[in-house]
This record gives sequence, structure tokens and C-alpha cells, in this order.
Amino acid sequence: MSDLPTNNASRQAWLTVALLWPVALLNYLDRQIFSTMKQSIMSGVPDIATNEHFGDLMAVFLFVYGFFSPVGGYVADRFNRRWVIIVSLGVWSAITWLTGHATTYQQMWWARALMGVSEACYIPAALALIADFHRSGTRSRAVGIHQSGIYLGIILGGQGGYIADSSHGWRAAFHWFGLAGVIYAAVLLLCLKNGPKVFSDATRGPRPGVLMSLRQLFGIGSFILLILYFSLPAMPGWVVKSWMPALLAETFHLNQGEAGVSATLWITLASIGGVVIGSTLADRWTRLTPRGHVFVSAIGMAVCIPALFGIGYAPSLGVAIAFLILFGLGWGFFDANNMPILCQIVRPELRATGYGLMNMASVTVGGLAVKLVGAMRDAGSSPALIFTTFGIMAAIAVALVLMIRPHGATASTD
Repeated sequence: MSDLPTNNASRQAWLTVALLWPVALLNYLDRQIFSTMKQSIMSGVPDIATNEHFGDLMAVFLFVYGFFSPVGGYVADRFNRRWVIIVSLGVWSAITWLTGHATTYQQMWWARALMGVSEACYIPAALALIADFHRSGTRSRAVGIHQSGIYLGIILGGQGGYIADSSHGWRAAFHWFGLAGVIYAAVLLLCLKNGPKVFSDATRGPRPGVLMSLRQLFGIGSFILLILYFSLPAMPGWVVKSWMPALLAETFHLNQGEAGVSATLWITLASIGGVVIGSTLADRWTRLTPRGHVFVSAIGMAVCIPALFGIGYAPSLGVAIAFLILFGLGWGFFDANNMPILCQIVRPELRATGYGLMNMASVTVGGLAVKLVGAMRDAGSSPALIFTTFGIMAAIAVALVLMIRPHGATASTD
């Protein structure tokens, strides 16, 4: 049996990716603009006061996001992926709009926490829905195209500093993008469909409850390795997304508009190239061996190691950008293959729950890293020390992913 969807099924499969692509864009744009408007937000909300407090605002989003990711994934697995996606988009967009009205640190803290709850439900449900439509022959490319929406969202979020410095001000950005998301949720309500085979494997038995789902997932050794592999790179990944605009501004004396673009544009363009190349290579390599996704992901993470050291020790903005580009290329290889690897080691009815658990672990350690970097910067720690530590973690991650062995029926067909 071919792994490639055909005719009407193929059109619906790629239409689903197309419909979810703008949601992926908004998912990251709405969170990225916060970090790129740091100076203006702190001026507009004076009781934020310190880098550590601003780091807390970024970290609380990540902690809440991580905690609720498996909840959203479980709901998507057990009930309805389509509705989870639509409700998630509508709610986080409304909260984005409300963030533009926050006037105190506490109000901003609660807005970031509630945004973490609503955004947590999207990624596990969306990637599981894409996997429902796409078999192994197109799965990496479909996931990669979806992830490219995330990267464009980061690029657009990088313009937040310019919006904040303009006559519109930082609050306008939250108002505009929040309203756009609410409108697009209505579009999805009309156009988005559930996968044609959602929960079809449930005919083998009843859909597992919470405890059974956890037992089944954590009974798979490769799933535990995948969680560890997914989590270690999350620390530098989230620090780059959250702190790089401020680090570049402070290190190379840039205004927040220049720093936001420098920190997001080139790395995300490179990441788009990485997901295109890495997903195509992985889909082809997997026709020769089930470990094709693993090998391509390992190559990408290996590329990230020298990139992280280079970012930390960069003597100029140009050198820093060159290493950010290298990091983005490797990250694209990594990002396009996580869900395909998961699909090779767990059954379809556990995919969203499994990815939610991966998100919970990775975002939690990412949040700790974001909070730690804020404290380290207040204490005067250099970028070299910060990124040397993360480079070592990336090296450990490469060893972990090479230990994963796809197995079971899902390794080649589902």
C-alpha cells in the first residue's frame, strides 16, 4: 500500500495544512511580539521594573503552556481535534487583544498565564490532525510546511519593536493581531474538517482513559528518549526566541526595532530553509530505512552545536547573525521531524497526548531557562557562558535521538 495520499484525499490533506498555516503563524506571532517590544512594554507598565520580572512574564507563559499541553492533547485525542483548534485560536486571540489593555504587572502576568492555557491546546491537536491526513510518505513535508508558518510568525513578531516605536505604540500590535485571530477562527469554523480516519484504530478497543494513556506512552522506551531529546534543545530554543532581541540590543547597542529584526529575521528564514530541506530529505530517507527521520533530526541538532558556541562568542553583530542562521538551519531539520518520529513509536489515538507531554517537558525546562537567563543577565553573566552551556546540552541531545528505535506497525504505514 502506498504511503502517499491520492486524489480527493490528497487535496483535503494539503488543504488542511493550508488552513492551519495561518494559525501556526498567529500562534507564534502573538507570543513573539512580547519579547521584541520589551523596552516599550516596561516603559508602559513601570512596575515590571527589572529584567528578572520581565523574564517572569515570559516564563509564566511557558510554564502554563507546558502544563496544559498534554491536557489539550488528550482532549484532541479523545474527542475532536477540529474543535480544539478552533476554540484555542479564538480564546488566545481574545486574550492577545486584552493584553494590549494591561496597565499593571499583575494584569500582564495573568494575561500571559491565560494565553499559555489557550495556546497550549493548539500545536498537539494541529500536528495530530495533519498526521491523520498524511502518511509517512508526505508527513515530514506536511509538518514542515505547517512549521514554516510558525517561523513567519516569528519574523513578523520581530517587527514588534518598530510598531512599538511608531506612533501606533505597543498596545496597537496586541489589538490588531488579536482581532485577526478571532476573525480567522470563524473562517476555520466553516472550512476545517476532522481527519477521515480520526480514531479509526479505536475499533481495536475502547479509547484509553488518562491513566491508561500515560501507562501506554511511558511504557515505550523510545517515547521517554524522545521526550528527553525534545526537551534539551528547548532550552536554547526558547532563550533564542525570548531573549535574543534584548541580548543583541544590549551587546551591540541596537535600538529595539533593529534588535528585533536581527534576532528573528535571518534565523527564521534559515529555519524555513531547514524544514524544507530536512523534511524532504527525511521523507525520502525513510523509504530506505524507518530511522530516516531520526538521522535527519540528529544531523540538524549536530549543526546547532557549533552555532550555539558561535552565538555566545560572536565579536560583532554580523558574526552573531551568521551563527544564528546556522542555528536556524539545524533547528529546521529538528523541528520538521519530531511529530513524524512520534508517529513511528506510538499509535494514532495517542499522538496528540504524546506530543502534549513532549511540549509540557520541553516548555517547562524552556521556561526555567528563560527565567534563569533573566537572573543571570541581572547578575552580569556573559552571552558566552549562557550559550556554551546550551551547546553542551545540544551535544547530549544528539546522542539521545540516535538511541531511538522506531518499532511496531506505525513505523512504516500509519
